[in-house]
Amino acid sequence: MQLSIYQADAFTSKLFKGNPAAYVPLTSWLDDALMQQIAAENNLAETAFTVPAGNGFELRWFTPGEEVPLCGHATLVTAHLLWTELGFTDSEIHFHTRSGELIVRKEGDLLALDFPAQKNSEIPFDESYTQALGTAPVKAMEVVGSNDQLLLEFPSADIVAELAPDFRAVKNLPYKGLICTAPGDGFACDFVSRFFAPAIGIDEDPVTGSAHTRLVPFWAQKLDKTSLKAKQISPRGGELDCELKGERVVMRGRAVTYLRGQISL
Repeated sequence: MQLSIYQADAFTSKLFKGNPAAYVPLTSWLDDALMQQIAAENNLAETAFTVPAGNGFELRWFTPGEEVPLCGHATLVTAHLLWTELGFTDSEIHFHTRSGELIVRKEGDLLALDFPAQKNSEIPFDESYTQALGTAPVKAMEVVGSNDQLLLEFPSADIVAELAPDFRAVKNLPYKGLICTAPGDGFACDFVSRFFAPAIGIDEDPVTGSAHTRLVPFWAQKLDKTSLKAKQISPRGGELDCELKGERVVMRGRAVTYLRGQISL
């Protein structure tokens, strides 16, 4: 069996920046275990797979360790590659996923991801957060109805930039992902973030679209504004123009193609 595979960098206009993801277009679903093996072999934060469905595509995402319910950067990469490599011509793409319908639209030279917003709920502080990160946050939030990701606010962007987590301790927290954020003072943006997820095989994710479905509502309320500029200050780095529209978060960015190839199975 021969499968096409592509790779692109998301939320950047420069190669080797932003967040890389692989994309494998399918005509029908492979066995879940085989898709997981492909993702593990790629060893990227995410590998996306699609199958044509109705007015768009069914879309699934796999880290090297497991399937995940939502991924922003791999959705951006998939849309970018459908338009640039696979001949898709409509101005918007509808993806059907475990997190509901996701829409990607062309807006000039930007691609706009339209995702459901996630509401946050403050939780009591736990000393294990400081032990895992070496620095105490000022606030801890988790998504209402889910302990999948923990959002921690810090006093300054410099503190977030200098975090050196104990990844074993982060992995032992009862969350699959840890979002660390602060005001963007000094970084020419509204807020900064970093994302750590060793529990699912990603020590640090370069740019995390799904985290911004939590970050944008958090900072929109805190800063009393709905249009926000965000930077994820990982070593590769990435930039997002974000907007809160009611119960939806719109994230705008670019992608750059890196690889076209074939998988032999």
